[in-house]
Amino acid sequence: MRTTDLGKVRATLWAAADELRANSKLTPVQYRDPVLGLVFLAYAENRFDGVRSEVEANRSPRNPAEPADYKAKSVLYVPDESRLSHIVDLPEGHDIGKAVDEAIKAIEAANPELKDILPRGYQKLERATLIELLRLFAPLPAQLSGDAFGFIYEDFLSNFAAQEGKGGGEYFTPYSIVRLIVEILEPFQGRVFDPACGSGGMFVQCAKFVERHHESASRKLSIYGAEKTDDTVPLAKMNLALHGLSGEIRQANSYYEDPHMAVGAFDYVMANPPFNVDKVKKDQIAGDRRLPFGVPKADNANYLWIQQFYAALTDSGRAGFVMANSAGDAGHSEKDIRKQLVETGAVDVMVAISSNFFYTVTLPVTLWFLDKAKSGTPREDTVLFLDARHLFHQIDRAHRDFLPEQIEFLANVVRLYRGENVETEADSGALLAENFPDGKYTDVAGLCKIATRAEIEAQGWSLNPGRYAGTAATDEDEEDFAIKLEELFEEFTRLSDEAVDLRAKVDVAVQGILDA
Repeated sequence: MRTTDLGKVRATLWAAADELRANSKLTPVQYRDPVLGLVFLAYAENRFDGVRSEVEANRSPRNPAEPADYKAKSVLYVPDESRLSHIVDLPEGHDIGKAVDEAIKAIEAANPELKDILPRGYQKLERATLIELLRLFAPLPAQLSGDAFGFIYEDFLSNFAAQEGKGGGEYFTPYSIVRLIVEILEPFQGRVFDPACGSGGMFVQCAKFVERHHESASRKLSIYGAEKTDDTVPLAKMNLALHGLSGEIRQANSYYEDPHMAVGAFDYVMANPPFNVDKVKKDQIAGDRRLPFGVPKADNANYLWIQQFYAALTDSGRAGFVMANSAGDAGHSEKDIRKQLVETGAVDVMVAISSNFFYTVTLPVTLWFLDKAKSGTPREDTVLFLDARHLFHQIDRAHRDFLPEQIEFLANVVRLYRGENVETEADSGALLAENFPDGKYTDVAGLCKIATRAEIEAQGWSLNPGRYAGTAATDEDEEDFAIKLEELFEEFTRLSDEAVDLRAKVDVAVQGILDA
């Protein structure tokens, strides 16, 4: 199927599925898991049909094909009762919800690795809605290729996250942010870890990076994740399976639990952790080996996450993660931790991102990149600061993302800094020629600057890219004011969100008293 045709199918599928939800009694959260489960069944049937004739050619009625024959080809075994094409053709009076629940049980029984991953409760859906969903998805196994189902799953995750707003942002990081992290991180081969993995988008983009470089992700990458929310772990496992991947995804609260014995264990760490979390129980984390620079005094978990990411790396490991802007300038004990981190020489690249890229916060964020392999190289004493706040594509009034050429361009700035070859498959050549006409790295006012450790110390160990790579004509006092205003606005937004949550709890409590 051509890319343009697939694009139309993806848009049409979501529009149709969303219209069904709008005409039902379901919230986006209630609707999300059953729909994603049907996408998964369609994918499994497509892959099964793709190898069925080959597998059964070597078998006979006396010696029929078994699930193990399909697993040998990295394909799930799909019993007849689990096929959407079977369910959609059931007689009109049949209990369709029960049939889908039985289909889920049957495919899990045939494939134990799916246990507790696929959603249940299809009998709770309105019959008319479920029938229309089946009619929507049942034809797909015969129409699409395997890769298409991964795209569809990502589309639906993204759209559900947008509808859920703050809640959706807890399990989904926008595609273009993940893609930029991956392109700068360059995870060609090794063990990849995300201790706040949500729906597993970081892992999927790592795999796509490997495949763009003509290698097999399943052979080159080993995947490890932790996710605090029970309901989100199956989303991540389904996401991996839909992309032909497998991994060790554990339900765990990474503040207190370390299910993968992470210290020094991973070649790559990627994450979009929750920002500015308070009330972490510090008595439970005292002495934790994942906090080599100590427990910050501030009631804020940002520097717990940052230390965990650093501590999980091997001696040559790299990390890339999203962080609240305020972390780059935080004072007191957090400043002391940041100073220690900079002095290790591991801080490699800092990228400022503009506002409106995320569903959870409208504020700008910073991407942090660590590289322990910098030690002993010319980059050991330096950090590249990239101000990408002026680079974005405006999707609508409230949302932005990066175009492919913008992602490639920003990654190429980092490649020039590292002395690597640039890539121009996404047409970033014009941006490169405009900013680096000689094809070599140079500081560009308003875009990028390499700062030495001495310069960072002179700035109070700040890792805010605006202090270094800001526009050439910006007065220092104006820059300080802009940074302070940004921090104040971030704090105001956080408190406003807490006020909304608190108001909702008060409303429920008062209503409960009135109804009593």
